[in-house]
Amino acid sequence: MNEMVFSVTTAYQGTTKCKCNVFRWRYDDKIVISDIDGTITKSDVLGHIFPLVGKDWAQSGVAQLFTKIKNNGYQLLYLSARAIGQARVTREYLRSIKQGEVCLPDGPLLLNPTSLLRAFHREVIEKKPEEFKIQCLADIKALFPAGSNPFYAGYGNRVNDVCAYQAVGIPIVRIFTINYKGELKHELTQTFQSTYHVQSDSVDDFFPPLQKCDNKS
Repeated sequence: MNEMVFSVTTAYQGTTKCKCNVFRWRYDDKIVISDIDGTITKSDVLGHIFPLVGKDWAQSGVAQLFTKIKNNGYQLLYLSARAIGQARVTREYLRSIKQGEVCLPDGPLLLNPTSLLRAFHREVIEKKPEEFKIQCLADIKALFPAGSNPFYAGYGNRVNDVCAYQAVGIPIVRIFTINYKGELKHELTQTFQSTYHVQSDSVDDFFPPLQKCDNKS
């Protein structure tokens, strides 16, 4: 991960700076997508509010599972319909999650380029966040070689997330949804029920370790 700083200098207001992170990935990297509210946090609405007052509202076991997925060679991408104005607080929240001795792995954070009220209304009131997510993921997919699909698996908490992940080519067998109780469901088999902790114990079965040649660019 690299840090980039944009700055604008005016005669009357001085210099204003804006920082962002740049992730340099390989053309053949495999990406695991995770929604934030209701997936990393325990609910959509309280996931917006509780981190602002310092209350832990993360799903149990999420840091350990995602760290193991990262260690097996996959890249994590965090996707949310939150407004881009919440970028700093959302990034700080993700970095603050520590469960035992494990934190969430680094990864790009992609947010909705609209106002806070509009983004909140679309996700919580209208319940149509997939419109933004599909377009955003399609733009990321276009950065990779034609005919390839960088997206390996997806985690969400609603049918909207499932629709978005399927729209960009993630097989239904690798789409998982979780509820506020921490019950993890496999979208292909409705009777399948697990948790982040249980899936973490068998992570190699769901995310086989990747082997890459160092001489590829």
